[in-house]
Amino acid sequence: MTAIQQAYNVYEDRCPTRLVLDRLADKWALLILDRLEGGPVRFNHIRRDIKGISQKVLSQTLRKLERDGLISRSIFPTVPVTVEYALMPLGRTLTDTVSALAHWAEKNMDAIVAAQRAYDQTHAA
Repeated sequence: MTAIQQAYNVYEDRCPTRLVLDRLADKWALLILDRLEGGPVRFNHIRRDIKGISQKVLSQTLRKLERDGLISRSIFPTVPVTVEYALMPLGRTLTDTVSALAHWAEKNMDAIVAAQRAYDQTHAA
């Protein structure tokens, strides 16, 4: 059976690409994908590395990324059980983009803060 290629348009309100963009625009998803760039990482290691993410949000985000085919989940029968996450080939296609977005904020934060101050001073009540 051959899959039919569907035309997608992100500007259409009912296009399923909107759901993918929504997921990828999430700060936690970006940070997780960026963290996995170096190879497989255990759940608790991800949680320690990404400050401020709750266990619940991490679990939910990992599950969604796995469902989208961007990451894989491997379970090892150790005591306690070890769970590792890694980028899938589809997730690897995002590596450069995710890294650029994640680290752009670091590189440009001073300029953003200056722009915010200038805006706030101009628009003060």
